[in-house]
Amino acid sequence: MHSPSRTPHTAAGFPTTGVICAALAAALLTLVAVRWAPLMSLDRTVAEALHRSAVTEPGLVRVNRVLTDWVWDPWTMRALIAVAVIALWWRGARLLAVWVAATSALATAVQQGMKAALGRERPQWPDPVDSANYAAFPSGHAMTAVVSCGLLLWLLRLYGAGPGLWRTALTVAVVSVVGVAVTRLYLGVHWLTDVLGGLLLGAGVVAFSTAGYTALRLRVGPDAALSRRP
Repeated sequence: MHSPSRTPHTAAGFPTTGVICAALAAALLTLVAVRWAPLMSLDRTVAEALHRSAVTEPGLVRVNRVLTDWVWDPWTMRALIAVAVIALWWRGARLLAVWVAATSALATAVQQGMKAALGRERPQWPDPVDSANYAAFPSGHAMTAVVSCGLLLWLLRLYGAGPGLWRTALTVAVVSVVGVAVTRLYLGVHWLTDVLGGLLLGAGVVAFSTAGYTALRLRVGPDAALSRRP
């Protein structure tokens, strides 16, 4: 894989995307906080339908638990980011490495802060098929998946990944993000709005971060001390 091109990939549209995602997430948070009846009814309807299915399919539950606890666990996603950060640092892209690490850390802080501030309870079942800690909104699994996959895809673009690698990575990222959302809902540990909130917040963080880095890169000069080994 090559070093970042001398002409930075434009981030046109990214700030707009970030603003839209942030606005939608804020609106969703407000509706959840005031317990808007139509939205709460939708949450309950989706959760009950999925739980009725889950309790009759122990084999499928086991598959979902393996996926959510190991394959798509937030710590698995953060480990992938850590590998990318180490690789960037080793290549001499120190600022980019710090930027990616800081973005991942910021996303975690935002996620935990919102959970603590809202304190939303998770779905409660007399016959649960899984359990989870901390408050419900936003889904940490969903937000971490979007942030991690989004950052990794951005790095591939930044370093000029070929079409084959890009299509493969994009497919894996989409499957992972959708899979995370589905498993959290199917296992009955999140409401639909928790997952939507995590997806929106994650997309917003990635959009603002990539736009911010592009703006910084234009100020300091394309690839200035970013891709050379010391």
